[in-house]
Amino acid sequence: MSPRWNPNPDVRSGRDVVHHLHAHLVFITKYRRGAFTDPMLVRCEQIMRKVCADFEAELREFNGEDDHVHLLVHYPPKVALSKLVNSLKGVSARMLHKEFGTHVRKHLWADHFWSGSYFAGSVGGAPLTMLEQYIEQQKRPV
Repeated sequence: MSPRWNPNPDVRSGRDVVHHLHAHLVFITKYRRGAFTDPMLVRCEQIMRKVCADFEAELREFNGEDDHVHLLVHYPPKVALSKLVNSLKGVSARMLHKEFGTHVRKHLWADHFWSGSYFAGSVGGAPLTMLEQYIEQQKRPV
């Protein structure tokens, strides 16, 4: 490497690609029911970090309120964002039902946890620090 070149740690490189892809994802609970507690959000973040790692992606920021979560994901171009989203929602729903079943059943029914829809926005126009601050400032339930 040239001593004049200072690599940006956010820019990743693979065998045939150099990339800098981030997505802002928002998932809401089914019928927008306020099912989340703080311990559930903590566990949901752990689950989603693991899923992202399995996809060779990085969960850069996570937070939420009682009825939705925000994620900032840094992902490689080989990952189809829709497949990552399906895995994030599917795995987290199964694990949260399994670990917090009694609480979840008070707010949601059947095997549904997440709404079928979601928001996905590409990030790049605004500085990432602004988006990270926005996600950090979400009002967590007590």
